Amino acid sequence: MDAAVIGAGPAGLMAAEVLAERGASVTVYEAMPSAGRKFLMAGRGGLNLTHSEPLPAFLARYREAAPWLETAISAFPPSALREWSEALGQPTFVGSSGRVFPESFKASPLLRAWLRRLDSQGVRFAFRHRWIGWNDAGQLRFQTPDRERLVKASTTMLALGGASWPRLGSDGAWTELLAAKGVAIAPLRPANCGFTVAWSDVFRNRFEGQPLKSAEFKFGLQTIRGEAIITRNGIEGGVIYALSAELREAILKSGDATLQVRLRPDLGVDELAGRLAASRGKQSFSNFLRKSANLSPVAIGLLQEAGKLAAMSPEALARLMGEVPIRLTGVAPIARAISTVGGVALEDLDENYMLRRLPGVFAAGEMLDWEAPTGGYLLQASFATGAAAGRGALRWLSKS
Repeated sequence: MDAAVIGAGPAGLMAAEVLAERGASVTVYEAMPSAGRKFLMAGRGGLNLTHSEPLPAFLARYREAAPWLETAISAFPPSALREWSEALGQPTFVGSSGRVFPESFKASPLLRAWLRRLDSQGVRFAFRHRWIGWNDAGQLRFQTPDRERLVKASTTMLALGGASWPRLGSDGAWTELLAAKGVAIAPLRPANCGFTVAWSDVFRNRFEGQPLKSAEFKFGLQTIRGEAIITRNGIEGGVIYALSAELREAILKSGDATLQVRLRPDLGVDELAGRLAASRGKQSFSNFLRKSANLSPVAIGLLQEAGKLAAMSPEALARLMGEVPIRLTGVAPIARAISTVGGVALEDLDENYMLRRLPGVFAAGEMLDWEAPTGGYLLQASFATGAAAGRGALRWLSKS
């Protein structure tokens, strides 16, 4: 029984491992010259494999897709992913935020150990093979540097990713191939992404790339404390990614969205107003704000974007510090997003992750229509759905 796995990211490699463990002859086809390029990119600042919070809270992070993903993640939960990593010689630890990292803190040692294991299981790799669909006989078509190659497989596993960071291999081109076969595809959209803001030239030129720290960010019913980064054309960073799903949908519906920022969440309006009522003396207004309210230059600049501060009463200025408006005018390009939402509609997959319209063809990972925040949830679901789809393909092969 031979299996073709298309895509050498976490979902594809996990599916390949599950298949190979049960005796399938597996070849992984990858458009790039090497495996796991986006996985390595994700680990540049420390590979956040998963999260340690209890499973019910963990599953809730997947929002509308949680009921659908529950079976796969329960079968391969964070504890299993940690055990898997340890078996590869990469023990893990829980950080102060509850996030789980390899002790090496890097993706490359884990990926190297994983590829060695796959090699020992007989998994073969065909790099620089870009999948371009099927021919009339049902054979897989691959474009290689030399020629088109045709492959016949007993089962096919698609793990082609979304459309973020396309230079690393996931460009979303597969959406047209599957749509042409009648598979329902939700449009790919940015997730865990930044947003555009019409900053003034003064603010943009001075504060591009600088962090806004220890602030509280609010949109709708969500309030999150954390850090954001000012970009030349907008704002991004961990706290923005956490709010990105709601912000994105609001912008798609209305054309813009207003994010509110509390610059000193540890101080009430009355205390701030009292500090701001003190005599400024000969200080510049910016220096007075820095000293009296303990604001960073970027926080003061953000205030100045909102209005003429010197004309405000201490009470009005204190209130503004508690709800500085940032009008988001658009969503940053999908190529810059950490992940994407959209792709294969979940209802077009059966309980084994097989495409209902394409018997023997399975799909897993980020190419499915779910999203999750950063913090280990993205990788966990990619690993878990890859494992689930691999088990589904084994069941298919056993009946063929």
